[in-house]
Amino acid sequence: MSPIRPARPTRARRTALGVALLTLAPLLGALPPAAAASAPAPATVEEQRLERAVPQEILRRSGFDAPASDFGQALGGARSYAAAERAVVRHGSGLWRRAVDRAQGRGPAEREALPRKGGDGRAELSRDDDRPLYWARLAMTRELRRWQAPFGLPDAARARLLDRLERSSRGQDSIRFPPGKGVKRVLVTGFDPFTLDRDVRISNPSGATALALDGTVVRTADGPARIETAVFPVRWQDFADGTVERALRPHLPHLDLFTTVSQGRVGRIDVERHNGAWRGGFGDNENVSRTGTVPVDDPASQPQWTTTTLPYREIVAADTGRFPVYDNTSVTEVPAGASAPVVRPDGPTPGSAARAGGGGDYLSNEIAYRATLLRDRLGLPALPGGHVHTPVLQFGAGNTSEVSDPEFVRNRLDIVAQIRAIVTVAAGRG
Repeated sequence: MSPIRPARPTRARRTALGVALLTLAPLLGALPPAAAASAPAPATVEEQRLERAVPQEILRRSGFDAPASDFGQALGGARSYAAAERAVVRHGSGLWRRAVDRAQGRGPAEREALPRKGGDGRAELSRDDDRPLYWARLAMTRELRRWQAPFGLPDAARARLLDRLERSSRGQDSIRFPPGKGVKRVLVTGFDPFTLDRDVRISNPSGATALALDGTVVRTADGPARIETAVFPVRWQDFADGTVERALRPHLPHLDLFTTVSQGRVGRIDVERHNGAWRGGFGDNENVSRTGTVPVDDPASQPQWTTTTLPYREIVAADTGRFPVYDNTSVTEVPAGASAPVVRPDGPTPGSAARAGGGGDYLSNEIAYRATLLRDRLGLPALPGGHVHTPVLQFGAGNTSEVSDPEFVRNRLDIVAQIRAIVTVAAGRG
């Protein structure tokens, strides 16, 4: 049976219809395009902090206040999802490259002074600062959440664009090692600033380390080593969604060394020997708390503990800088057959349940656990890898309001230099 086809309108009727549509066009253009564009997404807890004076000052004094507006203009010109995705990747990767170039002394010359609220001037922030990248990224994600696409943008599509922006602006999708042999491959990761409601001025030396080391070559006792880096968010949900595994899995089989890095204890560096499968509930950058076993694929085969394969003895023995370096073996466990947690200075006992690795029970421990578990599940037991905790980055005495000071900068530069030296020692172990 043939389908029933509607009668075609006559030429006269088509002409009349065209005239009517032209008459109604101004009215139709004034109607809200409900089917064409989804409502903007609300700002996240992280993005809401952008309105505070300190983030705005950091963006102004670093010159990183422009990327978000440039990105917003690019989105405004996108007339398809594909065009929007191209704009996201271009501006996201551009922000990462700009931050890396700034940290490594490339790019525009530093200005002697930038305008500051109140009309006075302040010197540009030192190039080693990781905070401009963090706040500029949030300004860009806020632009993307606010954007009303003219072609319609379902929530799932907006989420995909946000994911591409996160990955590209964190260096996660630009990890590239030179082909061939003769140069070792080293991967180092860092973190965003965190505990920002305690002090919104906070910088994270692990993020600064990632910017300073990305794409660099160090001379080790076993020849040259190329370092590639990436930065990760301080958010429980991103880790549950597999952001660590997605970024590291393609590269681990081809590496000679990896180390995850985060900010740890005051005045010391720790090479964490053991990592535990437990989340302790401390609030993340979205003020979200999570407590329980670290969620991973195939939990039935999930171990309670993983162990570093970094050459910790050599790292501790080497003269890498002014901060003392420790082989940290302490953990907190619930012993087999017991119900209460206890501290074990010499590492976990057989059959125990993890409550804190050497690096604690926060995302520092979790990135180390996930990376070393991935190493083991990929069948790479000989690959050197683990976690290094930097000292807490502190402001100078008496500084309770300024976003920077000479001691703050000196401490960050010394931490970055010492982590570079530690990586060089570890990579030199043939």
